[in-house]
Formats: sequence, structure tokens, C-alpha cells
Amino acid sequence: MDAVETVRRLGGVAGRREVEASAGRADLERAIHAGTLVRVTRGRYALPTADEARSAALRLTGTAVLLSAAAHWGWRTKRPPERPQVAVPRGRRVARAVQDELDVRWRTVPRQHVVDGWVTSPVRTLHDCCVLLPFDEALCVVDSALSDHHTDLRGLHDLTDVPPRLHRRVAHVLGHGTDLSSGPFESVVRAVALGVPGLTVRPQVRIADPEGFVGVVDLADERLRIVIEADSHAFHSGPADFARDCERYSRLTADGWLVIRVSWRMAMEEPDRLHRLLTRAVEQRTRCPGCSPCP
Repeated sequence: MDAVETVRRLGGVAGRREVEASAGRADLERAIHAGTLVRVTRGRYALPTADEARSAALRLTGTAVLLSAAAHWGWRTKRPPERPQVAVPRGRRVARAVQDELDVRWRTVPRQHVVDGWVTSPVRTLHDCCVLLPFDEALCVVDSALSDHHTDLRGLHDLTDVPPRLHRRVAHVLGHGTDLSSGPFESVVRAVALGVPGLTVRPQVRIADPEGFVGVVDLADERLRIVIEADSHAFHSGPADFARDCERYSRLTADGWLVIRVSWRMAMEEPDRLHRLLTRAVEQRTRCPGCSPCP
């Protein structure tokens, strides 16, 4: 997997170590030189999504919104926007050719919610993502924003121009957000798991067995003893990683855990199939009425 695709899969923003582990240093340097990746801070690289959105917003005298704004604030997303997302005032005429090039939204963004004249503020960006994006995409942005402890989100519920029913939608996504998610892959898997009746998962759960510490798993339902791993072989492909994964899987299974390993493709492209798989796992653990899952 090359450097650009690695960063794309990691949510549009990634550290040097993450990229080099998958694509190698030489490919990362080539991508930087070609402009297909940009350095946002020391040791941290991103797709040029935010730069493209800034140019588009200034050209239209509009405001970069949603995923384009999230990229500017350094938040990881399920996938980068296919085209820069720009809001323009209602009634503004935009040529058809420009509409084909950009994802134009006709919305009035209050001036106090715009930063540097071209992008929605962090609070407004997060609010809009919660309201307008599908749950899994919104959860990716929320998790990333919560992981960014420099972002002040205290004003999220104080947007006076927003109807109360939209505040409820924001509260729903925020209520499931966490700063423990390792990235969009895990966030999407958790979003699907949250929709499975009877399944209650927590992220980054520490598990031990009679031999001692086994590891920290991506998601776990401790009542049903179900572990869900976002299995990304692209970033853990060495012999030592393979041996460690085998031992961990064996120890979890021997200690009574049902381990579900989810591929990136299933999570991102086949969520309905993943939902059915997790539903079957819950049914297996609850098949005997009145009985607890086997320890």
C-alpha cells in the first residue's frame, strides 16, 4: 500500500511512523515531493484536502464545511470528501461547471461561526457533521475531535441559531463518542456494533488470563465475552507482529472469548454484512435462555 492510500485509510491524517510502517520512507518522501501529501505539523502528514477546500471557499466567497472543515482542523474522517465541500448563501448562483467541480451547499453560516473568513469553527464543524452526516461518519469526526485535547468543544450546545431537535441529534452522536478510538476504522466498527441489539462494547479494553496480561483489544463486550478486532494487516505485517497476534488470539479463545476479526473492507464497504456477522455472534452467546455465556 502506498503512502497516499495509507493516509487515506487512516482517516486523512497520519504520523510518519504509521505511514512508513506501511509504505516505507521513500514512498512517503515521493508523495510529499509530488504534493499528494502535505506536512501539517512536525512528523504528521495529511491529504491536501484542506488546502483544496480553502482555495475553493475563497474563490466562491463561501465557507468550507463538513469533512473539508474537519480536515482543516486535523480531524480524521471515515473517508476524505470526493470534492471540496463549500457552503454559499442561499440564493447565490453558482455555474453548473463549478457545481460539478465542488460539493456546493446552499446554507447561511453565521459570521461568528467562521474562522479566518473561509472555514467553520471547530464547534460549528462538529455540530454540522453530527447533524448532516451518517452516524458512522459523524462518529469518526467526533472521536477524532475528542482525541484532540486542544480543541475546546464546550460551546457545542450553545449555538443559538440551531433548533432544539438538532441539538438532540448532536447529543446522540456525542454520547457515543470517545477519545479512546485508535482511528476511523475502529470508530466505524463501533458504530456498526452500537446498532446490534444486545451488544454493548467498550473501546480499548485490557484483558488478562491465568497467565497474565493478554493485551488491549479494540472493542469488547465483557458480559457476552465477545472481542471485536479491527484487523489491519497493512500496519502489522512483520513476523513478530504475526506471532504476537497468533498468541493473543489463541489465549483469548482458550479463555472463553469469541473473537471477531473485522477487515477494513468489511467495515468501510460492507457494514450491513458486518452487522449480520455481529448479530450472529450475539445470538450464539445468548442462544441458551437464562444462561450466562460460557466463561
